[in-house]
Amino acid sequence: MISINLHRIVLSCTLGICAFVTGCATQSRPPADYAAFLDAKPASLLVLPPLNDSTDVKATPGVWAQATQPLAEAGYYVMPITLVDETFKQNGLTAAADIHEVSAQKLQEFFGADAAVYLRVKQYGTRYSVISSDTVVAVEARIVDLRTGKQLWEGAAKASSAEQQQNQSSLVSMLVTAVVKQIVGTVTDAGFNYAGIANQRLLGAAVPNGVLYGPRSPNAGKPPVGPR
Repeated sequence: MISINLHRIVLSCTLGICAFVTGCATQSRPPADYAAFLDAKPASLLVLPPLNDSTDVKATPGVWAQATQPLAEAGYYVMPITLVDETFKQNGLTAAADIHEVSAQKLQEFFGADAAVYLRVKQYGTRYSVISSDTVVAVEARIVDLRTGKQLWEGAAKASSAEQQQNQSSLVSMLVTAVVKQIVGTVTDAGFNYAGIANQRLLGAAVPNGVLYGPRSPNAGKPPVGPR
């Protein structure tokens, strides 16, 4: 009975790996359309608190806190998160869902930014499965011109601890490692580190289908990187 169950576990894992590899192979994206982005030429960006579709309450602050860095490095002036957060609170807005409903015109009046970055967290945190425990962060974003309300760009990115290949000597050690990673990842918010990686892949300029270089970058006007 034990050998049969073990065989089923191995088979399930094998099928899962195949599905993962196939999924990665089919996640390539067509080249982004930068026409509207090039016409708008935004110089300043307002990053809104992310909507959270995951089950982890730490997703919104974990992703939001690290979303400005890749945009600033790309050559944009990005409104400080603390300033943005306090401004919303002073106006009675504390929930990301309510903030995302504020009109582009109102956001422009409040902050004077050229465009806003709307984020949505699809996955965040550490998940335990049969013989593994992976920390995954998946984020989507779109940039909207606050002067016209027109969408300039959209993208998605993901980061996972599964990308780091580790050799395990036995099924028992794999199970123990998975449980330990689950506990540590949950207690210490391991998703925070992978949120930074996902944000860099999503909002960086020197990445496939990423944002265009901003006017403060020495690479301003440089053609975008090709598709993922």
